[in-house]
Amino acid sequence: MRNALTKRVSLVRRYRPNMKRALSLAQRSSVSSTRAFATASTGSADHTKKKTTQLRELFYKKELDFLMEAHNGLSAKIVQEAGFNAIWASGLSLSAQLGVRDNNEASWTQIVEVVDFMSECTDIPILLDGDTGFGNFNNARRLIGKLERSDIGGVCFEDKLFPKTNSFIDGESQPLADIDEFCGKIMASKDVQQDPDFMVVARLEAFITGYGLDEAYKRADAYHRAGADAILCHSKKKDDSDIKEFMEAWGDRCPVVIVPTKYPDVHCDTFRDYGVGAVIWANHNMRASVAAMQKVTGDIYENQTLKNVEYSGDLQTVAEVFRLQRTGELKEAEGKYEDPTNIANRMAKAGPPRPMANA
Repeated sequence: MRNALTKRVSLVRRYRPNMKRALSLAQRSSVSSTRAFATASTGSADHTKKKTTQLRELFYKKELDFLMEAHNGLSAKIVQEAGFNAIWASGLSLSAQLGVRDNNEASWTQIVEVVDFMSECTDIPILLDGDTGFGNFNNARRLIGKLERSDIGGVCFEDKLFPKTNSFIDGESQPLADIDEFCGKIMASKDVQQDPDFMVVARLEAFITGYGLDEAYKRADAYHRAGADAILCHSKKKDDSDIKEFMEAWGDRCPVVIVPTKYPDVHCDTFRDYGVGAVIWANHNMRASVAAMQKVTGDIYENQTLKNVEYSGDLQTVAEVFRLQRTGELKEAEGKYEDPTNIANRMAKAGPPRPMANA
């Protein structure tokens, strides 16, 4: 523990900015974020609150919480019904369901259109994987405005170059963004947002690209001071050593979220011990749907009959699909707004027709 504390003090001293700049940036959001991290209430989410508020409270409460991946309206509804308090709109999954690569081949307007449908049919917040912001600071701040109008809880930007490449594809060869450029992108995003609870999360790719703790800490420190509400510490090691090392150095300056896709054997109690704020299950609904569709489609093609799949238990009923689509609500609405008797009764309650003023 003493070695970890010594390392953290050394890193803080090494990357401490001049006092004037630190105080200026702290006024933007860092001071309030740190205070919220220490005092936020705990307990289950209140889905009657604004989605931005729900997401902020999820990150800043003291208990570990989870975000589950979804990539369209149907999967988003399933995530909410499973009991999760927030959704991760994965860049990999969103691009995969559109049939394109995770290289910014889907435009940001196409991505926003999908997450708008996801937001419309759920009551829990969405954290969008915003890649690199789809360009420079101006692209990023335009995205913020669109996301707020779609009632999205927050966005996560990664410190790589546009167009991005998925972190698990030759990660060591992917260049990182200039620190000042990325800090400017964070500042622009925080300056333009209208809802103070909207979350801007800075994603560290230093471990992915082969750098060590020094580079990861230096970048996290800069992004936090630039106004980032939380840090996503990403790693592709098959163990949690990068996460442990970073958390020992970082402490509780602001919430840290992780994506344990590559180290699935580590139990979440370990992350609780480290002080991690949230865990993202990043792409598992998309991968599960791919496996299920390949199995069912292959069976139908091979056997030229529905007999096997219909009785295999691999298919959900059409009735359940109708329920998820809220077909019952439409039937009720048709009775209210298309039945002449109901319409007449409602109009009668408003009183008799009034004569024209000049009649």
